[in-house]
Amino acid sequence: MQANDARTLLQCAVPTAAAGIVAVAVGFAVAGGKGAIGAAVGMLLALASMSVGLYLLQRTARQWPQVFQMMGLALYAVQCLVIVILLGILKGTTLFSFKSFAFSVLAATLVWVAAQLRAHLKMKILYVDPEAAADAKKPAPAESPS
Repeated sequence: MQANDARTLLQCAVPTAAAGIVAVAVGFAVAGGKGAIGAAVGMLLALASMSVGLYLLQRTARQWPQVFQMMGLALYAVQCLVIVILLGILKGTTLFSFKSFAFSVLAATLVWVAAQLRAHLKMKILYVDPEAAADAKKPAPAESPS
């Protein structure tokens, strides 16, 4: 993992974990112990899903940069689909509060996306190679007549 990849992961995971802590506290206040468990499970699901997605996206960007944008869109769609499927499967569970779980997944996902947007906006990645631009400005040597 490159340094900027690790920095992006850290800048996304920390606010999401903080939002998860708040969600657990709110879940506990609203629905008791089951609410706190539901919020914790939801936060962990969103955090794991988004972390794996970021890792796969960064790996794709290094190996196949030509499919980076398509992979990003496909990955986001798959993440949403997996979360919706898990919400459908766990809808009738009695292990934890489903409402706390669902709102926690939503909050953690929104915080992750906002943090990732902020991290990418603040990242300073050169899109022009300064050395190549300087070489392009130099005059070409005159060709010798043959």
